[in-house]
Amino acid sequence: MLKINDLHVYYGAIHALKGINLEVHEGEIVTLIGANGAGKTTTLHTISGLIRPKEGNIVFEGNDITKMAPQKIVARGLSQVPEGRRVFANLSVRKNLELGAYLEKNRKVVSHHMEQVFQSFPRLKEREKQTAGTLSGGEQQMLAMGRALMNRPKLMVLDEPSMGLAPLLVKDIFAIIKRINEEGTTILLVEQNASMALSIASRAYVLETGKVVLSGPSAELAKSEAIKKAYLGG
Repeated sequence: MLKINDLHVYYGAIHALKGINLEVHEGEIVTLIGANGAGKTTTLHTISGLIRPKEGNIVFEGNDITKMAPQKIVARGLSQVPEGRRVFANLSVRKNLELGAYLEKNRKVVSHHMEQVFQSFPRLKEREKQTAGTLSGGEQQMLAMGRALMNRPKLMVLDEPSMGLAPLLVKDIFAIIKRINEEGTTILLVEQNASMALSIASRAYVLETGKVVLSGPSAELAKSEAIKKAYLGG
């Protein structure tokens, strides 16, 4: 579904991504793990069209999207849930969700998608008229995910969904991610909580200073001594 070939990204003179290769197949959960500054968010922003690479290309469902505008990438079925959630704090839950479907002109379709999101996130239905800024961190994360789902994406890209959440809520969020995947959405996940990410992903890539240093089935990487030492507190 997604193929990244020899991706190089620079911030001025800083070489942020150094020839990354990565694949996501339909139906998978693939996770990118690595320390802060390893290039995880840069990778996601480049996939979403927010950053232009200097070299390399990104192919989504057989189409080169490397130089495509972000809204056109979204229209093709690739949605990103940004780090820090980025909900519109002064708008209601309902309005936030409607903004996730801004490309859809048919109001009936939007209403249908809204009902599906409310089925996936009953708490959002309860908070429908509340302003997003009054929600808890976990509820805001659900709203950010629900907003991305309003576009019915084929591939959902999640950036640090557990950041700043209490451990109990982290479990809830990961259970929801797994369920979204089981319902047919392919997932690319960037996550600091490596043990949780590896527990739900089928495959993983480890980034260090802009390079993929390890990749393979998540279960195998979770057993690797190097991974345990660096990311799992082992």
